[in-house]
Amino acid sequence: MSEAGRATPAGGENGKGRSEQATVCCYCGTGCGVLASAEGGRITAVRGDPAHPANFGRLCTKGSTLHLAAAPGGRALYPKLRDARAIVGITAATTPRRRVGWDAALDTAAERFADIIRRHGPDAVAFYISGQLLTEDYYVFNKLARALVGTNNIDSNSRLCMSSAVSGYKATLGADSVPTCYEDIALADHLLIAGANPAWAHPIVFRRIEDARRANPDVSLTVVDPRRTETAELADLHLQIAPGSDVLLYNAMLHVLLAEGLVDQDFIRDHTSGFEALQAQLGSCTPGEVAAACGLPAAQIVEAARRFGRARAALSLWCQGLNQSHHGTANNAALIHLHLASGHIARPGAGPFSLTGQPNAMGGREVGALATLLPGHRNVDDAADRAELARLWNIPALPAAPGLAAVQLFEALAAGRVKAVWIACTNPAQSLPDQARVRAALAQAEFVVLQEAFADTETAAYADLLLPAASWGEKSGTVTNSERRVSRVRALVPPPGEARPDWVIVADFARRLATRLGRDAAAFDWRDEAAVFAEHASLTAGRDCDMSGLSHAVLERDGPQQWPFPAGAQRGTARLFQDKRFATADGRARFAPIGFPVAHALLPEPVDARHPFVLTTGRLRDHWHGMSRTGKVAALWGHTPRAEVVLNPANIAAHGLEVGELVRIANPRGELVLPLAADTGIAAGQAWIPMHWGSASLAQPGANALTSPAVDPASRQPALKQAAVAIKPARLPWRAAWARLADSPAAACALLENLRPRLAGFAYAALSLTGRERNVVLLEIAAEATVDAAVIAALDAAFDCGADDAQVMTFDDAARGIAKRARVAGDALVALRLVGEVQAFGWLAAAIAQAESLAPLRRWLFAPLAQPPSGLAAAERTVCNCFGVGEGRIRACLASGAGLEGLQQELKCGTACGSCLPELRRMVAEVGREPATAAA
Repeated sequence: MSEAGRATPAGGENGKGRSEQATVCCYCGTGCGVLASAEGGRITAVRGDPAHPANFGRLCTKGSTLHLAAAPGGRALYPKLRDARAIVGITAATTPRRRVGWDAALDTAAERFADIIRRHGPDAVAFYISGQLLTEDYYVFNKLARALVGTNNIDSNSRLCMSSAVSGYKATLGADSVPTCYEDIALADHLLIAGANPAWAHPIVFRRIEDARRANPDVSLTVVDPRRTETAELADLHLQIAPGSDVLLYNAMLHVLLAEGLVDQDFIRDHTSGFEALQAQLGSCTPGEVAAACGLPAAQIVEAARRFGRARAALSLWCQGLNQSHHGTANNAALIHLHLASGHIARPGAGPFSLTGQPNAMGGREVGALATLLPGHRNVDDAADRAELARLWNIPALPAAPGLAAVQLFEALAAGRVKAVWIACTNPAQSLPDQARVRAALAQAEFVVLQEAFADTETAAYADLLLPAASWGEKSGTVTNSERRVSRVRALVPPPGEARPDWVIVADFARRLATRLGRDAAAFDWRDEAAVFAEHASLTAGRDCDMSGLSHAVLERDGPQQWPFPAGAQRGTARLFQDKRFATADGRARFAPIGFPVAHALLPEPVDARHPFVLTTGRLRDHWHGMSRTGKVAALWGHTPRAEVVLNPANIAAHGLEVGELVRIANPRGELVLPLAADTGIAAGQAWIPMHWGSASLAQPGANALTSPAVDPASRQPALKQAAVAIKPARLPWRAAWARLADSPAAACALLENLRPRLAGFAYAALSLTGRERNVVLLEIAAEATVDAAVIAALDAAFDCGADDAQVMTFDDAARGIAKRARVAGDALVALRLVGEVQAFGWLAAAIAQAESLAPLRRWLFAPLAQPPSGLAAAERTVCNCFGVGEGRIRACLASGAGLEGLQQELKCGTACGSCLPELRRMVAEVGREPATAAA
């Protein structure tokens, strides 16, 4: 076995003595190429790769700070083992793990899994893995589960984001094959974006959309979204539909296409099947009949259909808004039906394009790392597919029993049917719905293995065995992006401590388990990750995702390539089905019954008088998933400094609420306390919470304490977008807040780790970072009554605000329960504690972050001022992260007469990654200088 995962030789010099390597960003499925520099064993800088066809040198705010997120902090460094579970409902504090060597760790894991398999059968164990793994990691896990253990209980967190797209493509086109590519954005004259906000979630894709509209002002854009997002603000037509009404909308649009002769009868006749059955049901799905359910004027539905049907080439893009639904497959199929009916498919600029959520969710689909899939886009329920794969793997047979998808897997763990679970590179104690049930399942499992780069995730507390994994920049392999493009990921530095590449860990475990089960251990003995990829690629030969012509060597020589790429090919395939032969038995695309306008409940659970709001969740511009990576970069907190629940101002007034007050969001599954914010872009009767925050930064498990475990019956994807909730004042009058300057990012991470176990003890707690060059840790708490003095003292100690320190200034007003402290160092404020009254916390924390001189600040340190005195810096939200430009500076520049061009010239905002451009346009439009759709 080679030392896979070591840094490969330097790919070049950037003129500063640092090696620079071409690799790929580890965030969303756009798959941006990155040139990363390393020096002294650390990744020191990143820039976009101008040669990579996914981004041509552009990076968003997250990608451009990858080197900061790669800094030490919160990492799992050594294998650690918990010898026994002391209690049900374990915590890391009550049953600590001890450091062990790799041999002891993997031998223990092999013994425990082998024992459970012997006693209860192979389906008593399960594997829950991640769309952030490399394809090679994915493949080894999949072979371990199916070929060695003999279970289909292997699922990925891609189940939470892409499985309905998989089911939708298979139901209509016959295979999970995205037929389009990024080039099509520039070739389309109509774009339909449904249930996605690429301006924030896929910023580099959004820049392509902006480029296309700038190059051709006649390109029209329709956005379908219950929220008026940054993407919707750019649209010519925004359909602000009622949550869950997608299928009705697309069938009503199809009704219009048919009625107005905008369908392609020749394409329907020659290349599809099932249209007559669908047409027979469209009569009851007119725009007028569905308008009320969709929450739209009928005229808007007609207009959207005409824009789509009259286009020369129509391209649709979608993401979680369609997928995360209890009828997500139907949503996907109904949208794809529009393409089949109009012939907007299988040609340049036209087709259905699902945007992938994670960097390698597509690669996971290729290797079959979902309970319902097998390698090479084979199907678990197809006996011929199972037999073929068993022959290729040289095993007697593959398991036929259906595997457990993510939500089912944790339900089985709670019920005791699954005894042990191996979790890798994902955080189910934050990301899965109905967190109370998920955490109870993890707490009562017989054995939980967590293979993870970060030791500070919510799931880590439940791990009996924690295995340290290499992270981005520390391991080598491949990923596949949204347009089926396979790219090389390269290592720049060695992993910290004893961390290992994921596939190496799994292969080592598999050999040990094979020995104990009397199986062939040699099947898991690969020379390096290139050999793993070669075996994976060989299994795709002749399949729709044929990659048999690809290898690490080909990718090194020729750069990123799209599949299909069969043996002998010279280049990848940009578009699929251009011969109009689809991946079905008869070669025809299908109008699938699952997308027909049959009656179904729009929401997984109804709203009622006690729970009158529909809660939806979403993504932010500068954070990623559960923030185990982005949450460690202070600069990425500037745009959205804290978690909030957002309501329409009319609902706030009608319910007697106030912006900024703490409210309790609750339903029978759980509750969450957050500050309240207002946004006219949220429709009345709806609430919105970002999905990133969990109990690593809040007192409760975040939005997924509330989300529904209901799943789509075909894809088994959970309905994370819709839950019924009540929202009422939290009535927590006692407040306190702390801030402390950390010496380094690593010191900030250490303080965050120290504070996290304390959060659950409060009714409200928010742990965060602020600053750019300086890292400041912030903690805000609220309670019904005064918190115990010992708790306050412990927090004072953590924040260096002890009363007996000569450098700590104090103010006490015992009669009013107010006690304040400020630590100074030289001419600067470096730590702060406000108890009983916290109005000045925001601008005082900003003073720490900005290294304000103490002289003008000193007299105001303990004043109850919500706004800073004249001359002192105010706390402001960062709009442009690349140049650290805040909202106040932008508004001041606008007030002086500047437009968008003036902002770019004077402040540079919007001239680098471009992620802030949608917001800049809105701010410019608010003062009446330029329309919000202006190109830049």
